[in-house]
Amino acid sequence: MNRYSIEEFIQSTEQKDKGEGFFELETPRILEVNLNGRVWAKSGGMITYNGEIKFEREGILEHGLGKMFKKALTGEGASLMKAQGNGKLYLADAGKKISIIQLHHNESISVNGNDLLAFEDGIDWDIKMMKRITGMMAGGLFNVTCKGPGMIAITSHYEPLTIRVSPGKPVITDPNATVAWSGHLQPQFQTDVSLKSFFGRGSGESIQMRFEGEGFVVVQPFEEVYMQNSQA
Repeated sequence: MNRYSIEEFIQSTEQKDKGEGFFELETPRILEVNLNGRVWAKSGGMITYNGEIKFEREGILEHGLGKMFKKALTGEGASLMKAQGNGKLYLADAGKKISIIQLHHNESISVNGNDLLAFEDGIDWDIKMMKRITGMMAGGLFNVTCKGPGMIAITSHYEPLTIRVSPGKPVITDPNATVAWSGHLQPQFQTDVSLKSFFGRGSGESIQMRFEGEGFVVVQPFEEVYMQNSQA
């Protein structure tokens, strides 16, 4: 085979069945869903598929009135689509790295609404607005709490880092760099003017998330800009 030939390119990049089940990382940034039924995914996440798959935007009342009002507040960032049928579905989100997490019974995780790529149909989920910070963020800040059993796929810019939270040792994070955390943790928000110039990109208020208790928090080496610039 000639170096740099079309055949070599195809062999090095073509889809390969790994036999890993419902969710499979085709590459670190492309999720393969071996669909035989239904899956929920971030709207706009589909890049290609084969087989007999039907796509639908989430219905306004599909998950009840309570979630409809929450979604009206959170805007398009929380928009979901459902894919139903049989075939292979490939999902991605702006080239972000994808992590698959298997949630067992009674396990839960809260994910930044922009970082949830897909989840199995059996996952119990709910949107939560972080009310205290809504006025400080462009469009507010919301998260999706997912409870098992089932698999979810989350995204991060580059490799994620998980920090353990233990009693008496709170963890402070930049909201723009925070991807996910233990479902039972309740982050609080604080401001620290003395850290204004040192924490992430800054918002004029230096807003931080504070996690206390026992669990974990996942961060990424990148600040997605949700903050409103108070000096603008």
